[in-house]
Amino acid sequence: MGWTDRIRPGRWPRAALWPSDWWTVAGANVVTMTDIDATRKILTDAFGRVREGVAELTDGLSDETVGWQPLPGANSIAWLLWHLSRVQDDHLADAAGTDQIWLRYRDEFALPLEADDTGFGHSAEQVARVRVPADLLARYHADVHTATIAYLDQLTTKELDRVIDRHWDPPVTVAVRLVSVIDDCAKHLGQAEYVRGLAVRRNGGSTSPEGIGR
Repeated sequence: MGWTDRIRPGRWPRAALWPSDWWTVAGANVVTMTDIDATRKILTDAFGRVREGVAELTDGLSDETVGWQPLPGANSIAWLLWHLSRVQDDHLADAAGTDQIWLRYRDEFALPLEADDTGFGHSAEQVARVRVPADLLARYHADVHTATIAYLDQLTTKELDRVIDRHWDPPVTVAVRLVSVIDDCAKHLGQAEYVRGLAVRRNGGSTSPEGIGR
């Protein structure tokens, strides 16, 4: 199946980004969208696609499949979705100056990891510790997304230009951080979709990997 076959009608490109939403015509006068409004829409659309992808991927996903690793030490869907959610949560909360959503979910996840772990630099053994149901992953990411949109809604040009990390050269601005998070989330979501595809293909079309390896 090619990647275009997986795009649902109406999902891409989104209607919100078609020209009719960028300007209105009243007689001879054209009212255009401001740069910051356009930026907010683009960022909201990008994060929205990640949210849709996580929701679709976790819908009806069995515990066996979400925790399955294609090879020993390989990333499972559980780890990939947990990690992308933790990165988005951690980085957006830092930019917004708010508490992480993780504080409300940490006890429910009950992972045998450091309390503020986001998954960066995990060993194969640490990856294997992340075993949680798809529903919990979906709920956590949904709340992270809600907080993300609340932050994006109040973005200003000045905020986008604000430096939030001087450990890099050039220093990282809010705008760069947002693009980086979108890139990271999209990559890990794609990997998770690929792992599910492997499970389905090797198990004869089922999302349960009980027959994998037969």
